[in-house]
Amino acid sequence: MAVVATVAVISLAFDTGAAAQDYPSRPVKIVVPFPPGGPLDFTARMLADRLAASLKQAFVVENRPGASGNIGAGAVAKAEPDGYTLLFVLDTPLTVSPTLYPKLAFDPVRDFEPISVAASFSMSLVVHPSIPVTSVLEFVTYAKNLDRPLLYGSGGGSGNPGHLTMEYFRMKAGFEGLHVPYKGNAEVVTGLVGGQVQAGFLATPGVLPLAREGRLKALALSSLERALYAPEIGTISENGYAGFEVGFYQVLLSPKGVPESIRALLEREVRQALQLPELHTRLRAQALEPIASTGAEARVLLKSASERWQTVIKTSNIRPE
Repeated sequence: MAVVATVAVISLAFDTGAAAQDYPSRPVKIVVPFPPGGPLDFTARMLADRLAASLKQAFVVENRPGASGNIGAGAVAKAEPDGYTLLFVLDTPLTVSPTLYPKLAFDPVRDFEPISVAASFSMSLVVHPSIPVTSVLEFVTYAKNLDRPLLYGSGGGSGNPGHLTMEYFRMKAGFEGLHVPYKGNAEVVTGLVGGQVQAGFLATPGVLPLAREGRLKALALSSLERALYAPEIGTISENGYAGFEVGFYQVLLSPKGVPESIRALLEREVRQALQLPELHTRLRAQALEPIASTGAEARVLLKSASERWQTVIKTSNIRPE
């Protein structure tokens, strides 16, 4: 029996090693569960090109939007765990959806294996130019002195990054707010510029041009430190709320059960790609910060984010829309 067990272990080690040696022998599909054209899609296609060049095989991005990313994530969770179907996703389907949607078609921990957090982005607290504030503390005082809750907008339904960030900030700052949901970020921007809502947390990549044109007023970033691509904008942490930090992650994952040798190969290739100066430049031009984490580090980051948003969702009584 001991001999049989030893042979089995050796055989398994050989099989997993062989899997990495032969991989990839055909095109690899990267599912992006959000529409094309956004920052997530940009990073996915950039990585797909680099992986295709380094591994000598096509990496094809497939957009499968719907249900706040849950449809595409659910499809990948059920895919064959052979390394030929991967998920590149904003972290919210993994860190927010399990609390917000109790009947998901997937479990983030049970069904996925993190490969790497590729990049992150901050949110920017922005207001309509007519709002008479120039700092975070002035904004909080303004919101507290209104005779009605502050109207703030976000795009993408309940539990989207802008909604969560404002609710988290409200919890810290202690003012009342009324959430006005829009279909997407473009509609939020239109509402803010037009004055239909007074404020919002918007993804920094889409805010900078409008702020620099004077069409919106950017008060602060949600990151802990100032961004290299926007040094003129301070942070909430340095403006009265020390330690405040909110970021959202772009994550590459495989279905659970992919041979470890393949997962490790992908982790290595992704991290090497993201350390190239050229890719750093391209990401930061999109107001994205390269991370290039290990799979283990990604697991820790996702767990921490999940715990935070679970608290925010329950405290603010956020419900699906």
